[in-house]
Amino acid sequence: MSFEDFDLPYGWNDHEDIAIKLYEKFGDEFNEGKIYRIRFTDLLDWILTLPNFTGKREGSNEGHLEMIQAKWVYEWRENQ
Repeated sequence: MSFEDFDLPYGWNDHEDIAIKLYEKFGDEFNEGKIYRIRFTDLLDWILTLPNFTGKREGSNEGHLEMIQAKWVYEWRENQ
């Protein structure tokens, strides 16, 4: 059993939770510049595969993806 088994479900409005999960998944593989150059199609696919993510592809929009990128950069900066 892992910590993921105890995570609460989260969806499209939980930008910070998604960003934290992306940082945990990719670590320092992506720096600030690389995070902002990720294609939204790739970002969307990665988000949809995160554990306990309950959002659907149809619920995504550019605003959500932009906020998630910004929060992911913030999370990356906090861990440097």
